[in-house]
Amino acid sequence: MQYIVDEYGVKTSVIVPYHLWEKINSDNQKLQNKLEVLLAIKDGLGEIKTAKKKYEEFQTLSDFLNESDS
Repeated sequence: MQYIVDEYGVKTSVIVPYHLWEKINSDNQKLQNKLEVLLAIKDGLGEIKTAKKKYEEFQTLSDFLNESDS
């Protein structure tokens, strides 16, 4: 890696080899995907908590699977 510094010696930029840049981008995309899944789970758990407070009935897994086959 190479650093670019300003007139005060403060690092302002970095130059990385292309293969490292590709790995960084790939790792970042994987982390973004994990974050989306975790946030969706969090939202789902919040919906369950709200439904329980309102004494709403939940859809069964069998009903859900049958619905998605249609």
